[in-house]
Amino acid sequence: MSNRAVLEVIALDEQDAVAAQTGGADRLELVTDMAADGLTPSGAGFAAIRAAVDIPLRVMLRLTDGFSAGGPEGVDALVTRAADLREAGADEFVLGFLTPDGEPDLVAVERLIAVLDGCRWTFHRAIDRAADRDGLRKGLADLPGLDTYLTAGSATGVDDGLATLKAEAARAGEPGYEARILVGGGLRLDHLPELRAAGLDAFHIGGAARPEGWTAPVSADAVRTWREAVDAPLGS
Repeated sequence: MSNRAVLEVIALDEQDAVAAQTGGADRLELVTDMAADGLTPSGAGFAAIRAAVDIPLRVMLRLTDGFSAGGPEGVDALVTRAADLREAGADEFVLGFLTPDGEPDLVAVERLIAVLDGCRWTFHRAIDRAADRDGLRKGLADLPGLDTYLTAGSATGVDDGLATLKAEAARAGEPGYEARILVGGGLRLDHLPELRAAGLDAFHIGGAARPEGWTAPVSADAVRTWREAVDAPLGS
């Protein structure tokens, strides 16, 4: 991947993936069942998308709606799915689980990253529901492979999270703040100038890539519009 700002697009199938790559996406987040806010795709689904495009793919590890890993049985199921996806060739992932108290579920996360065996991964928007964002970041800081946080800065979206996103960007490189911030969750084009001026350089879109809604495929033209906006010189 080049040094330009990262544009990641949610893909549900090969058609989405091809359109997103055509529009200029740098990376895809692979999920299924957006009615449950994005769950783990099958190994066959991953393989079909991997054969269709040549950009990096991050695969969601999440079997139920919400941010619970589902207890010991749920974690066992996630570990099995992760192992199957690794066997199918997946080498980048997205995951994140909280306890009922809003603390990071380190048992679930550590079991999964043991299976991932050094693969790069994103801790997703569970951070926006955490009881203590700073504590979560510091608690996860030394876990192998963690290189990204997908966050809106707030559980209610980027509109309410702008101040948090900018404050965290200003702490880049501090303990717990080494991972890249990938901004997503209610992200709009008009947010980009302020975010980019604050040094944020990675952006995640789902519905914004589908002007006709989630029942329609990704639009290459919509992705291209985002690509051009992300790449535009500051102040233009």
